[in-house]
Amino acid sequence: MMTVKCFKYRLMPTAAHELAFLQFAGCRRFVWNWALARKQETYKATGKSLNYHALAGELVELKRQPDTAFLKECHSQVLQQVLMDLESAFKNFFEKRAKFPRFKSKKRTPHTFRIPQNVTIVDGKVSIPKIGLVNAKIHRPLEGTVKSATVKQEASGEWYVTFVSHIEQPDIEARTANTPVGIDVGLESFVTLDSGEKVAPPKFYRKAERKLKRLQRRVSRCAKTSHNRSKARKQLARQHQRVRNQRNDFLHKLSINLIRQFDTLCIEDLNIKGLARTKLAKSFSDAALGSFVRMLDYKAEWHYRQVVRVSRWFPSSKTCFACGCIQQIELSDRQWTCSACGTRHDRDVNAARNILAEGLRLLTAGSAESQNAAEVYVRLATASSTR
Repeated sequence: MMTVKCFKYRLMPTAAHELAFLQFAGCRRFVWNWALARKQETYKATGKSLNYHALAGELVELKRQPDTAFLKECHSQVLQQVLMDLESAFKNFFEKRAKFPRFKSKKRTPHTFRIPQNVTIVDGKVSIPKIGLVNAKIHRPLEGTVKSATVKQEASGEWYVTFVSHIEQPDIEARTANTPVGIDVGLESFVTLDSGEKVAPPKFYRKAERKLKRLQRRVSRCAKTSHNRSKARKQLARQHQRVRNQRNDFLHKLSINLIRQFDTLCIEDLNIKGLARTKLAKSFSDAALGSFVRMLDYKAEWHYRQVVRVSRWFPSSKTCFACGCIQQIELSDRQWTCSACGTRHDRDVNAARNILAEGLRLLTAGSAESQNAAEVYVRLATASSTR
């Protein structure tokens, strides 16, 4: 079984290295805009678009022109990768997964470039073609076969390199369900297990919101293109980065603890994009429920666990776990009593127990949902929905 892992390290470049990084990123941005313009011009003139091979041939001639001879100083694989990325962008657009590709602006686009080969770690340093050895903080060893390396500058000014590696793992016949768990996620309690254990939402953005507003006001009051505005923007970016790092640290630790403790995780398949468009959008974005579920998915694959998705239409909160009676309750009802059997329920704990029972049922009998051509789960028609 082949798995994909990413290894991200912070770079400590010298002034000469940083200048080379900016030059590579500028060449990448220039070639993207040139190739996009060529594809648009050709389509308007002939009704056909240029493919990767045609653009790669024109790129060789472009390097030979006096006005664009500076492209020779950039590594050839960086420029070829730009053309491949543009082809992927158009493919995603035609398959309705993304918007039409846009021209890249120096002000709007972060400084970044990608090299598919020959980027290695040598004696605790990162070796980049045509740039040399760059100091880096190698906090963990690099594993697997490196397929690409992306160098990117964050808004705070720090440089990072991200390696994409393919790692071969042994196959197993079947995954066990000896220690299953039902997980209910939300805003009142970030995670509630069927055992009654709860994890409170950390609310990192809410706690730092006052400081972020003050830093944002300082940026707004500085004159544009001034040195003070540049320093204020970096301070604001560092604070946003701090909040992001705190959230990721919390999510990574919580997800790996659940993966190590349980072998089957039953969780509700929430519509995260829909929830992020409600009046609670800021709270859902701060909680990052989508990132948490995504971490559970790929970490379960790494550790031979399984994640069972329960349909969002399953009434986990309204169903009494003791007798199975469905009650009509409001969102504000955190505690409720079943009118049929008189059992007193905690809303989140009851939902987690129902999610566990439904997840095990789906695991045993097979999922009651199907996949469409886009590999998206859809709800099957029922008698009530066809009336």
